[in-house]
Amino acid sequence: MRRQVLLFILVLSLSSVVGQVSYSIPEEMAQGSLVGNIAQDLGINVKRLKSDVQRLKSRKARVYSGDSREYIELNKERGVLLIKERIDRELLCGQTTPCALHFQIILENPIEFYSITVEIIDVNDNPPAFEKREINFKISESAVSGSKFDLERAMDLDVGINGLQSYLLKPTDNFALKLHDQADGTKNVEMILQKPLDREKDEHMSLVLTAVDGGEPQMSGTMQILITVLDANDNAPIFTQPVYRATVAENSPKGTVITTVSASDVDHGSYGRITYSIRNTLDDVRHLFAVNDETGEIRLIGNIDYEKARNYQINVRASDDGGLTDTCKVIVDIMDVNDNKPVINIMSKSNVISEDVKTNTVVTIINIQDPDAGENGKVQCAVKENIPFLLKSTSNNFYSLVTDSDLDRERASEYNISVTCSDEGVPSLSSSVTLTLQISDMNDNVPVFERSTYEAYILENNTPGLSIFTVKATDTDWNQNARISYILEDSSVNGVPVSSYVSVSADSGVIHAVRSFDYEQIKDFQFCVKAQDGGSPPLSSNVTVKILIQDQNDNAPQVLYPVQTGGSLVAEMVPRSADVGYLVTKVVAVDVDSGQNAWLSYKLQKATDRALFEVGLQNGEIRTIRQVTDKDVVKQRLTVVVEDNGQPSRSATVNVNVAVADSFPEVLSEFTDFTHDKEYNDNLTFYLVLALAVVSFLFITCLVVIISVKIYRWRQSRVLYHSSLPVIPYYPPRYSDTLGTGTLQHVYNYEVCRTTDSRKSDCKFGGAGSQNILIMDPSSTGTMQRIQSEKNILDEPDSPLENVL
Repeated sequence: MRRQVLLFILVLSLSSVVGQVSYSIPEEMAQGSLVGNIAQDLGINVKRLKSDVQRLKSRKARVYSGDSREYIELNKERGVLLIKERIDRELLCGQTTPCALHFQIILENPIEFYSITVEIIDVNDNPPAFEKREINFKISESAVSGSKFDLERAMDLDVGINGLQSYLLKPTDNFALKLHDQADGTKNVEMILQKPLDREKDEHMSLVLTAVDGGEPQMSGTMQILITVLDANDNAPIFTQPVYRATVAENSPKGTVITTVSASDVDHGSYGRITYSIRNTLDDVRHLFAVNDETGEIRLIGNIDYEKARNYQINVRASDDGGLTDTCKVIVDIMDVNDNKPVINIMSKSNVISEDVKTNTVVTIINIQDPDAGENGKVQCAVKENIPFLLKSTSNNFYSLVTDSDLDRERASEYNISVTCSDEGVPSLSSSVTLTLQISDMNDNVPVFERSTYEAYILENNTPGLSIFTVKATDTDWNQNARISYILEDSSVNGVPVSSYVSVSADSGVIHAVRSFDYEQIKDFQFCVKAQDGGSPPLSSNVTVKILIQDQNDNAPQVLYPVQTGGSLVAEMVPRSADVGYLVTKVVAVDVDSGQNAWLSYKLQKATDRALFEVGLQNGEIRTIRQVTDKDVVKQRLTVVVEDNGQPSRSATVNVNVAVADSFPEVLSEFTDFTHDKEYNDNLTFYLVLALAVVSFLFITCLVVIISVKIYRWRQSRVLYHSSLPVIPYYPPRYSDTLGTGTLQHVYNYEVCRTTDSRKSDCKFGGAGSQNILIMDPSSTGTMQRIQSEKNILDEPDSPLENVL
């Protein structure tokens, strides 16, 4: 086997490589025969053969042959091209030379393709053959020497040296052969009369015409020539011209007249009557054209296609009844019509690309085929505008679809790219194909909150765990890259971690209150919430959240003056000469709430003589409303109610003792038993007895509970002692619920500084761990005292009580 390899490699831009490799093989090779080592031929260096084979496998190398049959296959394991199907050169190419197979080798990642040409070399596997095994001639005995008789040509499907080479005629007593070379390379065979015939001697003659090719081994075919000798016919038909030319468009309807041939014979009678016939043998001429045997008119009887044959040669014979003949050629040129649309073949494509690919990245390689000729076969391809892709021509009939600008999945997650190819015929024909390309997401967008800052309001004394409000962020990325988690950023409020105030749901962004808020301790605070996506690496953004505590009317007014004491009596003196509007005293009270919850009003609830005194509604001033007289009693008791403006309102009462006298001894004698009147003593006794009963009940209850707990734990320890299960106790750190509001430490110290003006006050808050004890005066006057207690024993880390619990 003779094999020739030609290698041309052109490196182009656009990340694709176009190369051309040529092989030559004989036809009729067995299936599985070696065509060539494509891995070695493409790799150039023989030492790299193993790596080149691996490159073919890893890069999904494959054979692309378009619409034609695949005679050649690629063995990826060995990196060689093998015969997939037996190749018959005559069936594949007919008489066309050279005969070649054209296909491409496609590689991916990156996309590369190589053009492969395999030339099929003819072998002498077909003998010359005649269409007829025998032909008959009627020749007049008067035929003169030199008369010509056209013979049927033999056909040999092989080409070149393996094709038909010569003819032999036996016997040669009366006739000899003469060959005429034709423009298409064939030879016309004529039998020349060399010696006149004698009907009386030989009425019938038999000759053998042998056609011989030049192959190895030499092959031949024969045809028998039977001659009947007739009486004299001494003039042969003669065509008006030896060659006729005609042109017809492809796809012309059947019955179309191509041309008309004409011959004349000077003989008379039957010897002058001419009959026309087509003498083509092995080609398709007889199936496409027909000649009227009387008029010589040639018509179309089949379908002609320019893409199959661009011209036809019709051999027409004119013969008279005397057996004499003449021949002519009719050359029919087929005119191309734009009757084929461009064919778009997708050689390799990517269905999904990342949005961060670089410009000029190859997405798809397409091959365009248009079998028309000239302008009808010139094709231009384009894609629609306003898309980030461009179609570039890489070589003859090959286009690469590449990225023309940056991609953004958030702007377009999918592209339906329509590729339209049009030829330059009139009218123009076009084809189109739509390529669907998915854009995969990259984490290139940070989460964005709906607002730049957030403000939320919550009433004080809320329940721990209460939902305050929700922060919301969006991410224009997709799937995991758009999955947002909310995180509370570390910070502190008044030295306390913000996580002890609020918590954030990681999935929903809902902000919950961790503790119960007290407006009098903290009025507002702010913190940061981070929204982080699930990409790799993750992207995040922050937003500031401000929480505003709203006041509730949860504090009753506190009376600062007059101060009530349990052991001493304080009284205001009013001289009997006091006029109307005399200022007796002023009740001073404050409310630690704010706003309208701290607006105070004063009312006179009870008085010994209501007609003598009045209280200012807004300022708490006690004044006389008439002239004091001698008839007014010395001992006067006023009960003043201080009420705030909250909903519902809260109030406090204070008793004001007033002495109507001009001298102190008079007052002292009248007020000896004033503070110990019967009503006060009765009330005090009742409350003392009630308090004693409650304390006793609580003591007995606690004692019973402690004993029960001890017994229960003893029994549990006995059960666990006899079992093999481990006991792992768990105690929440610093658990305390002594105030009945959950696990939060909410015992605080605060100091209040008050002035005589109820509109001004100052609050100072201390840290947790202590409590305020307000002792009411036993006389129930509503006057409060603040006593700073010691640190709560439950907050002690080594408290015995904490260890017991």
